[in-house]
Amino acid sequence: MTTSSKKGIITLIIATFFLALMDGMSRYMAELYDVLNINMFRFWIIGSFVILVSLRGRGVLRSILKTKQPVAQVSRGLLFISSLLMAIYSYTQVGLIVTHALMAVFPLLTVLLSGLFLKEEITRIKVVAVGVGFLGVTIIINPINLEFSLVSVLPLISAVTFAIYAVLTRKVASTDNTETSFFWVSLVSAIAITIPSPLFYKPIQFSDLYFLVLLCTFSLVGHFLLTNAYRHAEASVLQPFSYFHLFFASVVGIIFFQDPLTISTVAGGGLIVFGGILISRKSKL
Repeated sequence: MTTSSKKGIITLIIATFFLALMDGMSRYMAELYDVLNINMFRFWIIGSFVILVSLRGRGVLRSILKTKQPVAQVSRGLLFISSLLMAIYSYTQVGLIVTHALMAVFPLLTVLLSGLFLKEEITRIKVVAVGVGFLGVTIIINPINLEFSLVSVLPLISAVTFAIYAVLTRKVASTDNTETSFFWVSLVSAIAITIPSPLFYKPIQFSDLYFLVLLCTFSLVGHFLLTNAYRHAEASVLQPFSYFHLFFASVVGIIFFQDPLTISTVAGGGLIVFGGILISRKSKL
């Protein structure tokens, strides 16, 4: 494994930690406000922050806006916000457990799509590692039987959408820097979610702004690191390590929300870590 790939893996694991903190803060805020409302404010704040950062020097904004793949960048933003909104709607219809169980297939889809469209090498060890990680996720969330309906497959559609987003992120990383990619997905997402905002708008109370700022901070750091990770390693190499997100999210749930620590959580978490270690082997099965 190259030094660049190792750097990408470490960056991704750190990113999943901050994204888990973001999930915990989102869960807390969701108890007070509409989820769509929270995300609208989140993207407004993140978008404003990104613009302010881009104004730190003359010509910086123009440099960040400059992309060699504008269609791919806009598509990334639309795919990201679409996947997010479908997942949020799924939470209200089939619950968090079922939604995450079905969306857990996105790393498998990403590996497949990376091989088909990015021509990345898919070795047997990558397939096995992703499969082991997926098994760990399955054990943690204890999937339940679902009656078929359009709503029940919505998380799967969200997973496909996010997998395409992940592949496009890897594609644009070959020509655009992290700041450019982050700016475009933030800008497009903010614009897209603002359009239907009158339907669910509700002002955030001043006393809750602190938590909203924390949510935005965790989101900024997590997604910036996530985007940066794809500059150092192939998407198919990184995907098994994306399962650390659910592992850290379980820890956040136990510590801050008193979610029970079950045998399945421990066993599943162990398999997730094992899958991540397995992918780092140089040998091909």
